[in-house]
Formats: sequence, C-alpha cells, structure tokens
Amino acid sequence: MQEHSQLQPDTSNTAFDIGQLGLSIFRSLPIGIVVFDENLKILEANPCALNIIPLSEYIDKSLADGTDEKIWNNWTELLKSVLNSGETSIFNEISYTSNGKTKLLRIICTPLKTSESAAQPGGTILIEDITDRINIQNQLANVEKLASVGKLASKVAHELNNPLDGILRYINLTIRIIEQENLKKPQEYLTHCRRGLMRMIQIVSELLEFSRSTYAPAEKAAIEQIIEDAIKTLSSKIEASKIKIIRNYKSGIPKIRTGNLYQVFCNIAKNAIDAMPNGGELRITTSMTSDTIVINFQDTGTGLPPQSIESIFEPFFTTKDKGKGTGLGLAICKDIIESYSGRITAENAPEGGSIFSVYLPLKNK
Repeated sequence: MQEHSQLQPDTSNTAFDIGQLGLSIFRSLPIGIVVFDENLKILEANPCALNIIPLSEYIDKSLADGTDEKIWNNWTELLKSVLNSGETSIFNEISYTSNGKTKLLRIICTPLKTSESAAQPGGTILIEDITDRINIQNQLANVEKLASVGKLASKVAHELNNPLDGILRYINLTIRIIEQENLKKPQEYLTHCRRGLMRMIQIVSELLEFSRSTYAPAEKAAIEQIIEDAIKTLSSKIEASKIKIIRNYKSGIPKIRTGNLYQVFCNIAKNAIDAMPNGGELRITTSMTSDTIVINFQDTGTGLPPQSIESIFEPFFTTKDKGKGTGLGLAICKDIIESYSGRITAENAPEGGSIFSVYLPLKNK
C-alpha cells in the first residue's frame, strides 16, 4: 500500500477560513474533522482527526490506506458522489487498520456550499472512533444471548433428563437379557442405541452446567493443585494419546477459591489432547503479574482455524468433527472465568499448535 507523508495542516493561508475563534473551537472538538476541496485535497484537519487516522494529502487516499479494498474499493467515487448529490452520507462501523491496530470508525461526509448559487467547494468529514462503544454493545448483546441460551438450556435439559434416564435403564436391562441368550445382532443394535443415548446424556449434562448462573466459592487451593487434579482425571487419555505434560509452575502464587476452575482446566486440557491424536506436548505454565494470575496451556496440535478464533467461546460453536464435540465446553469455561472477573483467550502458537490463556485477578482470589 502506497505510503503518504503525514499531513501537517497550514492554517495561515488556506481556502478554508473559519476565523480565529472558529479555528480554536475547530481544533478543540473531541471528534475528528477534516475539510477538503472539490478535488478531495485536504485543506484542514483538527488534532483529533490526526490522532484517529494518519492523513496524507488527499482524504480519499487517507481512507483507502486503512480500509479493506474489497469492501471500500473506491473512496474517490464514494466521496465525489456525496459532493455531487449535495446530501450528507453516513458510513458506520468502518474497520480501519493502521500500525497494526484496527479501529471501528463512524464517518459522516457533508458537502459544503457557500451559497445557493455557488459552486461546490468541497466538503467535510467527521470521524469518530466508536471501537469501545461497539465492543460494549457486543458484550451486552452476548450477555443477553448467554442468558437466553442458559434459560433454554435449563428447560430443555430438565425435560429430557428423566426420559433419557428411563430409556437407558431399560436398554441396559435388555442388553443383559440378550447377553444371557447370546443373541448377537440385537445386542449390537442396542449397543449402538446406548452409545447414542450416552452422548445425549453428555449434552444434557453440559446444558445443565451451562445454564447455571452462579458457582460455589468452595475452599481455597493452590492453582497448580487444581491443575494437577484435572490432569490426573485425564491421565488415562493422556497415556493412550502419548501426550507429554511439561509443567512450569511459578512458586509463591497465592491460593485461589477453587469454584469450578477444575472444570475449566479439565476442558482446556481435554481439547488440547484431542488436538494431538498422534501424540505431542502440552506445556502448562503459571505466572503472576502485580494483579493477575496467568495460566497458559500450549499444545503442539493442529491449531485453530484463524477465522474461528473470534467465535470459539460462543455456545454451540465447535471446530471438532461432527459428533465429537457439543460446542458448549469453552462457552462454559468462559462463563466460569468471567464469574471470577477474569478472562480467557485463544490463539495459535507461532511454532504450531494453540495457546489457551486464563487470566484471574488477584483481588478475587
């Protein structure tokens, strides 16, 4: 992408004259303002605009340099169309990337006219960074979605639990009788039925867990002890998959209330093991900053599809093959970690595999 020198507006001799008082107000406004002529050449920009996006000589090139050309492929035509129409246009939630950072912008483009009969002298653009606002809206929407899913999950799970239990009991009794009579085919069919029912019971169990809105504080324990309890539970699976566990625990980390952290660590470790069907390494590291406990689970498995990383903690989203995952495990983990006022992230490791990181604030320990 072509580079342009940073704009340094010269207000001493410009076609856009707003007077000293107006200029003072113009410069102090907390929203980016850019004024440009009929050729889209920038005449003036306030400091806020310069802080939001890097500006070059022309406004169309400045916008094109940070936006996806597949979506916003011709800012020149877009802006000139606004000038020709004489109508204000609003561009919402524009993703703009500069210096490796991406912002969401709201851009309002308005044509300028000095009088009814005057020729079109250009226009103004208002630029607002709405990244934080959109993130908060998305978080609120996600909370509402999780609450709705939780209520639905609880209702569905309770409705299914009793009949599933009865069906499974009768299938087990039937299989026992058939085994005594040595009837092979009915035994095979019922075994398939039982396997399907066991999977349904697993899903119902996870739905019930997901629907819980509170978690027991329980007793306090060392973070590495909770991790080791989870690893011990998975020991047979770890051995069968030929997984090597590498531990790097920092000493001196304060004890933390156990709550459902055991479940979180079990789920993350299990996912890592599933991602290494032919063996590999799972490196578990604990560390501490001034206010946060950090636990990293790094595997040498297949990694995460880049397009899925943003969605991996959403309910019912899974990257596993059909029939191998419900898509609720990581959503439950996220819900539990957030009950500690913490957070959980996922990323691909540079050398391959994935890294899941859990951040737990010390103030809630």
